[in-house]
This record gives sequence, structure tokens and C-alpha cells, in this order.
Amino acid sequence: MGALIPLFPLGTVLLPGAPLPLHIFEERYRRLVADLLELPAEERQFGVIAIQAGREVGPDAAESLHEVGCVAQVAATHPAADGTFELETIGTRRFRLLDIDHGAPYLRGSVEWLPEPAGKAADLVPVVAERYISYRTELARMHGAELEPPELPGDPRLLSYLVAATVIADVRDRQSFLEQYDAAARLAMESRWLLREA
Repeated sequence: MGALIPLFPLGTVLLPGAPLPLHIFEERYRRLVADLLELPAEERQFGVIAIQAGREVGPDAAESLHEVGCVAQVAATHPAADGTFELETIGTRRFRLLDIDHGAPYLRGSVEWLPEPAGKAADLVPVVAERYISYRTELARMHGAELEPPELPGDPRLLSYLVAATVIADVRDRQSFLEQYDAAARLAMESRWLLREA
């Protein structure tokens, strides 16, 4: 049995290090936020997991979920007069969903935490960095703009997640980036993806 955490199914993929603003309006997620606000700030977190089939809204909207998700740490909450919330969150660590628990007003999941090995990534870092800069430059040029080359991290894990979070990719590709076992595999996939997009 793994750790039991609240789950927030979405039609998007959260990655470690990436920001995720959320508008909370459904009653079950208002309850989730209320429960989180009773915890110390460092414990205010929940799992974001991409929907494989179904919709975001409604009691039985998400028919099936992907297996791998990412924890969202609440950075700030902004309550509104109508009882809704604006949340500022950031992705922290990955998990694999083992089982779903329907015993609370909102979905919860039993999860195992996934490791973050770098793998044999040293040779991939400069290749992905070069292709990513070219990708950004070409995108900007298509929109009549110019971008300064970004300062990219040398750490393969940070680079792999930065690229995954900031390219214009569909849910399937972004989910594949998230699911890779280590940074080397993620960078190898991103290298091929960037070449294809170019």
C-alpha cells in the first residue's frame, strides 16, 4: 500500500518545476482546498494526474486516468466572495498511481513515489540544449519576434523538465516525457521530438 494523497484529474500534464494556476469552483475541490488550508503550508499538496478518457468537470467525468502524475504544491490561495478559489501551485515530484479511493468527497489515490535518476545523460544535454534554442528561435521568428538565447541548466534532470514543460506539445507527448524513467531517456525523447518539430 502506497501513500494516500488527494487527486486532481486534469486535461493537462503537470511536470516537476512547472507552475500550474487553478480556478477551483466545483464543490468537491472547494472541500479539498478547505482541507488543505487546515494543514501546515509545506503539507498543502495534491496529485495532478492527466485524464486518459472523460472530462474534467462532473462527479464521474474522468473515466480513466494515466498511471503517472505529479504532485502540485500549493504556493498561494486566493479565495473569492462566491466561495471559489484561485490557486497558485508548482509541480514537485512524480508518482505512480496504484489504486483509487472513492471514500472522500474528492478523489484520492494510493501512490508510489518515483525516483529521479539522471541516467547516462551527459552527451544528450548539449544536443537537447542546442535543438531547444533553435526551436524557440524559429517559433519566435514565425511570430515576427526575436528572443535572446535562454540560460539553460546544465543538470540533465532540470533541463529535461524545463524542455518538457515549455515546448508546445499535446497531452500525449507531454505525458510521455513525464513517464520516462530517467533524465537520459527523457532527453533522448525530447531530442527526437525537437528534431521532428524543426
